[in-house]
Amino acid sequence: MSWRGLITAFLVLGALASGWALWSQRSKDHGGPAAGGRSDYVLNDFEVVVLDKQGKESFTLRAPKLTRDPNVKTMDIATPTFLIPPTGEAGGGAWEVRSKAAWVSAKADEVRLRGAVKADSTNAGGKPISITSEELNVFPDTNKATSAVPVKVVQPGTIMTGSGLQADLDTKNVNIPNVKVRYEAKAR
Repeated sequence: MSWRGLITAFLVLGALASGWALWSQRSKDHGGPAAGGRSDYVLNDFEVVVLDKQGKESFTLRAPKLTRDPNVKTMDIATPTFLIPPTGEAGGGAWEVRSKAAWVSAKADEVRLRGAVKADSTNAGGKPISITSEELNVFPDTNKATSAVPVKVVQPGTIMTGSGLQADLDTKNVNIPNVKVRYEAKAR
């Protein structure tokens, strides 16, 4: 064997060893959501103010964790608190809405709240309004909320329970087609 053959064999062995080393060191997780369900970003312990198309505050969100799916561009939020300011149409205070989890659509036009949902506000007269349920769907662009599962609405003197909630968050008008109403002097 000549010195050229020896150098060629050495270079081929070196190339094979380099290729094998690179191959064995490559990451098994390619980073895509299909491979490992990775988010393209994560927020921890944050507060964000979301503006509407006119540049006015639509809502404020506080939560310990938010993750975004890069494929469908939806967001999952752990134990969120949404603060929805009053629009001035009917008066009253801001809505404070809490839940165990939330999902936000890609266009942020739908928010699905799940688990121990509680929404509190005051009407134009300053009296408290409270809505509790296990599920609540909020549509920020129209300031509407819906729920197909059992809900409870408490206002001073009145407790309503039922399912099929349709609520206008601006006017604080709540419609529950399948409802039972109880009048109590000390309802809160």
